[in-house]
Amino acid sequence: MEQEFARVAIVTGASRGIGRAIALRLAKDGFSVVVNYAGNEARAAEVVSAIRAAGGAAVAVRANVAAPAEVESLYAQARHAFGRVDVVVNSAGVMSLAPIAEGDLDAFDQTVAVNLRGTYLMMLHAAQVLPEGGRFIALSSSVVAKNFPGYGPYIASKAGVEGLVRTFANELRGRHVTVNAVAPGPVATELFLAGKSEALIDQIASQSPLERLGEPEDIADAVAFLAGPDGGWINGQVLRANGGFA
Repeated sequence: MEQEFARVAIVTGASRGIGRAIALRLAKDGFSVVVNYAGNEARAAEVVSAIRAAGGAAVAVRANVAAPAEVESLYAQARHAFGRVDVVVNSAGVMSLAPIAEGDLDAFDQTVAVNLRGTYLMMLHAAQVLPEGGRFIALSSSVVAKNFPGYGPYIASKAGVEGLVRTFANELRGRHVTVNAVAPGPVATELFLAGKSEALIDQIASQSPLERLGEPEDIADAVAFLAGPDGGWINGQVLRANGGFA
């Protein structure tokens, strides 16, 4: 007899940071979780182990979201493991900082490939499998509104993500599937903290009226709202989860 599973969520970039927190939170909320990772198998396995230790169901699947064949395989493996896909959270992303005048096209291409092309490919396959009541949630960034020097490729990629979200929501008209984005402000992840002095971190934290950095769990809470029953009337929106960092 085939085992019956709860609602199923794919979370890309789930081996660390915000993606990890999202995977753990959705598992806590009763989702079976596909923990996607690009390269760090050991850390993805740790997330799966943590979910299973808490009584949940999870599998790890390696895939580069910028590679069409790997994205197709990700969805296929998710359906093989759990029979369905109800929620897709595209958290995978990269960030390279350099002024436009330096002309680092390799960094630009990689940023756009993972952040924007990856979102497009995840949407492409989500459109084929999400059932009525399904959810697609992309990760953008509140830095889109800041125009910081050096962030050109990253801001361009995330602005594109927000455009795709609004368009995809309209394209799924009549299917009762919602499409939204969560745009974090500064979050205390390894990636964000690396190379920054305590003084700089404190300065950035002070820009929020709440006077602290976000935690990965803060973003996971916002994603869980959109993925859950209370988020069903939110569609085609960008939720700026940033503590007032504006």
